[in-house]
Amino acid sequence: MQSSAELARLTPQAAAANLTKSVINQKVKFMSDRLSVIFAALADPTRRAILARLAEGDATVNELAEPFPISLPAVSRHLKVLERAGLIARTRDAQYRSSSLRPETFREAAEWMEYYRRFWDVKLHRLDQHLATIQKEQDDG
Repeated sequence: MQSSAELARLTPQAAAANLTKSVINQKVKFMSDRLSVIFAALADPTRRAILARLAEGDATVNELAEPFPISLPAVSRHLKVLERAGLIARTRDAQYRSSSLRPETFREAAEWMEYYRRFWDVKLHRLDQHLATIQKEQDDG
């Protein structure tokens, strides 16, 4: 968090961006709904890239940080968000801390999305049938 003197030196746009980031971080920190936490974690492209890398196998923070132009502490913060969401597990072996995917959490999110995919498939199928009926009536009429 920045001091009030540091905030006073920011441009209005930078101050607004800083405030927005702070509010979002606080919101994510205090979310209690499991799916909200999962989807909030998945909303960030860096975290999705980290998950894609972990799909290839377990990795340390240094290995995960390699492709990103961000600091190791920033990568560690991303990993904490992913761990809090239950998307990864972190283990310590001597001085190395390894991260791995937790597929059961992905299943939970996928099951929720699958329900709505089926819902919309039915709705779109009915719309398709209705449009086909209208088209047939126009062609016949």
